[in-house]
Amino acid sequence: MRYLLVFFYFFLGGTSMLYSQNGTLTGRITDENNKPLVGGHIHSNAIYVNSNSEGFYTLNNLSSGPQKVEFSYVGYKTIDTLVTIQGNTVLNISLVLDRAQLAEVTIKDQVIRSTTTTTAPKLKTETIEQYSGASLGDLLKEVSGVSALKTGSSVVKPVINGLHSSRVLIINNNVRLEDQQWGAEHAPNFDVNAAGEITVIKGAAGLQYGGDAVGGTVVIEPQHIPVMDTIYGKTILNGSSNGRGGSISSSLTKSYQSGWNWNVLGTFKYLGDVSAPDYVLSNTGNRAKNFSGSFGYKGTDYGFSANYSYTNSEIGILRASHIGNISDLVRAINSQQPQFIADRTYNIGYPKQEVQHHLAKINFYKNFSGFGKLNVQYAFQRNERLEYDIRRGQNRDNAALDLTLTTHAVNLDFVTEEKGNYIFKFGTSGSYQKNFANPGTNVRPLIPNYDKYDFGVYGISTYKANDNLTLEAGLRYDYSKINATKYYLKSRWNERGYSQDFSSIIVGDFDSQWLTKPEFTYHNFSGTLGAKYQINTGLSLYTNVSLANRSPNPSELFSDGLHHSLGIIELGDLRLKKEKALKLSTTLSHRSDRFTFDINPYINFINDFMIIQPTGLEYTNRGAFPVWEYSQVDARLFGIDVNTTWNYSDKFSQSMAVSYVYGKDLDKNRPLIDMPPLNWVNTISYKNKNWHHLMLSLKNENVFTQQRYPNNDFYADVIVNGSAVSTLVNISKPPKGYSLFHFNSEVSFNALTASKITVGFNIQNIFNTNYRDYLNRQRFYADEIGRNFSIQLKFNY
Repeated sequence: MRYLLVFFYFFLGGTSMLYSQNGTLTGRITDENNKPLVGGHIHSNAIYVNSNSEGFYTLNNLSSGPQKVEFSYVGYKTIDTLVTIQGNTVLNISLVLDRAQLAEVTIKDQVIRSTTTTTAPKLKTETIEQYSGASLGDLLKEVSGVSALKTGSSVVKPVINGLHSSRVLIINNNVRLEDQQWGAEHAPNFDVNAAGEITVIKGAAGLQYGGDAVGGTVVIEPQHIPVMDTIYGKTILNGSSNGRGGSISSSLTKSYQSGWNWNVLGTFKYLGDVSAPDYVLSNTGNRAKNFSGSFGYKGTDYGFSANYSYTNSEIGILRASHIGNISDLVRAINSQQPQFIADRTYNIGYPKQEVQHHLAKINFYKNFSGFGKLNVQYAFQRNERLEYDIRRGQNRDNAALDLTLTTHAVNLDFVTEEKGNYIFKFGTSGSYQKNFANPGTNVRPLIPNYDKYDFGVYGISTYKANDNLTLEAGLRYDYSKINATKYYLKSRWNERGYSQDFSSIIVGDFDSQWLTKPEFTYHNFSGTLGAKYQINTGLSLYTNVSLANRSPNPSELFSDGLHHSLGIIELGDLRLKKEKALKLSTTLSHRSDRFTFDINPYINFINDFMIIQPTGLEYTNRGAFPVWEYSQVDARLFGIDVNTTWNYSDKFSQSMAVSYVYGKDLDKNRPLIDMPPLNWVNTISYKNKNWHHLMLSLKNENVFTQQRYPNNDFYADVIVNGSAVSTLVNISKPPKGYSLFHFNSEVSFNALTASKITVGFNIQNIFNTNYRDYLNRQRFYADEIGRNFSIQLKFNY
């Protein structure tokens, strides 16, 4: 590997010298209606200019060959593109409005530049590409206040200010991702290589996407395609020492000056068993095959786009986490070492997950001069989930869980042009969803068959009171209806006390089971009020109050049985009511060339907060298993996110991120379960743009011991030397805190006429530290993965 890097450096570095002559880039920067954007920012490396009163710009003294150029304007989507400089090069750019904020609206003149009253951190292309071989959950941890809820090392989902799963909406290319995001062990089905920019909206401020975003909204937008005659692409190769595999992702984009464009992307990932510092984590291999494509037309008056994406994942579940009874769980907790360790392999055995997700959408927009813009969209999704248990006999190769979720959704949105100092946005949405639980598993399905109908309507307005003060208000109504078909064991039915409240939903008697048809209807109102005050040139104050209502999801209502991948019995509750959250958030934000900071305290009052936590033990024909039940409490969460960046010089910088959340069960006057502990991240970076864009960084990640947790321990009879011994099952206590160090580096070279190669070398967990994460459901069975060396080769062409 060392000689390979040396070869790349001398060969590519030498090649880059062939293109060291200087050139000029000129052009015009406009909006979607071809009106000039005055004061637009254009920069390449250390060279930058602003566009003049007609939108024209000139960048001088650019090195010949491929150069990365960024075009930005407040309130519009930034364009990062690769331009081949050959003498005097001309490039005209049209920017589009940024719709990832609260009102999803931005005005096109200098009176109103920004319509957001909540800070929304963005992850741009450079950061996304660094995580090309990782998951969306891993990537989102780059945002302060976002943690990760994990089942092993491959199933990772985001936690925003202590909230996760159905409380966090994932919006992929303006489509709400519907892929059974109910449980902790269901990760978002998304290829991070398809993202051009990711915005994290904390809380319910992303009102146009849904009123149930109690935790927040993750808005994923594809790479912007400019209206110009060009073709470009990139290929990213990742190699990892831990797992002894890697991934490759390649994309190609073609656009035309006429407005037509197309894009294709493919990703393949192949990893074997990963390892903790002291042992192999058996059966933790990972496979992924992803594809996406789009084509469309961008016109001044109208346009359309058609998109399709497909993800296919096979994920091994740690073999040691598959317990056969409560004795196995006690031994796992007490031994602090996996009960099953085998030689490293690339084979993925049982237990495992196989998930396929299809998403297709078509979008049409129409501009009405002097009035506004209309967007109409239809989207189709199909999610197929198989979960395999370790089974014997004729069912050995049958999945223990087989669910197919199909969703049809229609959205209509309209945003007005400016009317004085006002902007209005309103829209409506509707969807139909069907879940099919395959009875061929010969296991009672954890989630039953159901049909779900949703309808929503919203309106948002923005008012520019003066040069310093912007006000926003929004309101949304959602209607939801669930019709399910479910068999209940009569013993479970009686144990839950359903006879008195739900006898009317029984439609059939089948020996030991009742056939039921539960039906639930919910009416939810959500709203938001916000203000942004520009204290001075660099200092801003944001304040937002939001109300969110979330209906129980199918897992919370209907779960009933052994969840094989976790080795626990999950029980839903038909009595669950909708969740109501009121959140107050404020942010003090400072921006300058040398120093920036964001201080974001918040408090969230949630009535009828739905939680799942261990409540005891149940004996089955396979043994004894912990029982986790859904219930409701009144909760209060408050916390703070702090970010700072110091630019000590043009080359050295330091950033810090601190997050803390305090969750309390007000009913029982005790801490909430699964709250992220205090974490503190420091990063020191060195960048030298004049030496092949060299970047070096050292990150220190500190996660403190969670001292606040509910005591859900219980006693169980464990067989010791042939006798039953009453033993405390210590299922509640979090693991100790930890401190990790990570190293990242990157260097770029020009190669040939229109290509650029970037080489990255990274080390995760430099000191091979043993640790366990409180938010990992497999923390009882094994340590987290150890040191990992990785190399990335990125080709832009």
